[in-house]
Amino acid sequence: MVLRVVLAEDNLLMREGIAAVLGLSDEIDLVATCSDFDGLMAAVAEHVPDAVVTDIRMPPSQTDEGIRAANALRETNPGVGVVVLSQYVEPDYALRLFEHGSDGRAYLLKERISEYDELASAVRRVAEGGSVVDPKVVDVLIGARTGGRKSPIDRLTERELEVLGEIARGRTNAAVGEALFISPRSVEKHVNSIFTKLDLSDETDTNHRVRAVLLYLADGPR
Repeated sequence: MVLRVVLAEDNLLMREGIAAVLGLSDEIDLVATCSDFDGLMAAVAEHVPDAVVTDIRMPPSQTDEGIRAANALRETNPGVGVVVLSQYVEPDYALRLFEHGSDGRAYLLKERISEYDELASAVRRVAEGGSVVDPKVVDVLIGARTGGRKSPIDRLTERELEVLGEIARGRTNAAVGEALFISPRSVEKHVNSIFTKLDLSDETDTNHRVRAVLLYLADGPR
């Protein structure tokens, strides 16, 4: 299926570059480009795309227009996936993007643009209701964890915390088992227990890992 995409980026050269990268995929049809928040919202209303790729900072304020657009579209166009692109690792913005749910949302660094398969894959994931978090953002969040408050994470056992920590680094269940020297079946049991304790049992399979990781990253050190 060909995905209809709207692109929002205020820098002309960057906009043309991203458009060229998206054009390399036969599965993406770039139906509109724009350069500011109002233009993005108008383009979505006109074209009703499957997904949006947007810069995090655009006119009029050059602050957080991409995040605000993603959150606004949850209300106006809940079926539209959003890939937010950022020049720098800004974990606070990533957490804000996912605070109302991770379904259909991705946060990537602009350096991923050169890896067109990754960008196209992120577009497909959000259009299907999935989630993507740039690995570098995850690394920064893990390194900057601070806390001291009560958290759902407190419900987890020491082994479950170890499993969730490996998931936060992007490892599959098989890779988690290899890292912790436990069987795949044991990993699956721990993962199911984690989702239950974090009240994520009703999340879709494509999203509950991201939601669990965000809870883990927002929590304090053990």
